[in-house]
Amino acid sequence: MNRCHNFNAGPAVLPVPVLERIRDEMLSLPGVGMSVLEISHRSTTFETILAAAEDRLRRLLNVPDTHHILFLQGGASLQFSMVPLNFLPRDGSADYLVTGSWSEKAVEEARKVGRVNLAGTTKAENYARIPKPAELRLDPTAAYVHFTSNNTIFGTQWHTEPEVGDVPLVCDASSDFLSRPLDIRKYALIYAGAQKNAGPAGVTIVIVRDDWLRRIPDGLPTMLDYRTHVKHRSLYNTPPVFAVYVVGLVLEYLEAQGGLAVVSAANAEKAARLYAVIDAGGFYRGTAERDSRSLMNVCFRLPTPELEQMFLQESSANGFAGLAGHRSVGGIRASLYNALPMDSVMALIDFMRDFARCHG
Repeated sequence: MNRCHNFNAGPAVLPVPVLERIRDEMLSLPGVGMSVLEISHRSTTFETILAAAEDRLRRLLNVPDTHHILFLQGGASLQFSMVPLNFLPRDGSADYLVTGSWSEKAVEEARKVGRVNLAGTTKAENYARIPKPAELRLDPTAAYVHFTSNNTIFGTQWHTEPEVGDVPLVCDASSDFLSRPLDIRKYALIYAGAQKNAGPAGVTIVIVRDDWLRRIPDGLPTMLDYRTHVKHRSLYNTPPVFAVYVVGLVLEYLEAQGGLAVVSAANAEKAARLYAVIDAGGFYRGTAERDSRSLMNVCFRLPTPELEQMFLQESSANGFAGLAGHRSVGGIRASLYNALPMDSVMALIDFMRDFARCHG
């Protein structure tokens, strides 16, 4: 087995022990006699898998009983529509904090439902930073405030939640979910595609506060109504069985590592070491302002586009994958999700130093 250094932004690297467990159980789950790919979603086996995943997630994030945990489909992109359909009244408005491409898409979908107030954005600065608290123009009567906690394309991150008073807080946490502890009590709803830190593509985790469900209007399409999925415990339709199974294994792995405080410290160390190399000289240049830098997606540039292309070609030849920046911005992006080992970060640092010596 020869695994590369996987810096892909998502779907992303998974823990090797989880992959080994999947391999060992692929033909037959223990005591079941068939693969997880073959079991019924109505079986006791899957109900046990689903319940165990929910229980582990509750423990890892200290999710209170006031919040429901859902395992849905459609990715974060479907949540861009579901959130306003359920919680943005026709005669009301919602505040959106726009810090990158994905929050732009969330605004686009919300405007199809109702009125949106852009309460904070750094688009004029090419999303190089997170808005400062004094820059936010929040409406105390807004139905909710929506923000994207980590911006994979631009490499910025909210290191603390925005202060929104009594207005319900909604978060797209897709690319830093489970990378650090969170106070779930601050959120009316938080959602995340699993394919960064929680598991494979195909399942979206939603945590929604119970009392907020009473705001949902009647008459929504059944599958777009959060109450449907709460009532049926994520089993109204056939769920993504395999993806939920893998999420459960990842959550078990994270518990075994010591929980999210331990994981968060490891992520901070990986990012600090890589940013130190970027800041050490004039060859590499970080694209995000330092106080807004993401610990998950480290974005940087080289002196010329030609050198960037050479960097990507040589890094690929040396066993690195996924280092190209998003097609909309270019440059280099190294994604440092939970499962990326420190060995991969150190290997990248060595490569970067060698490349700078040869081409700087």
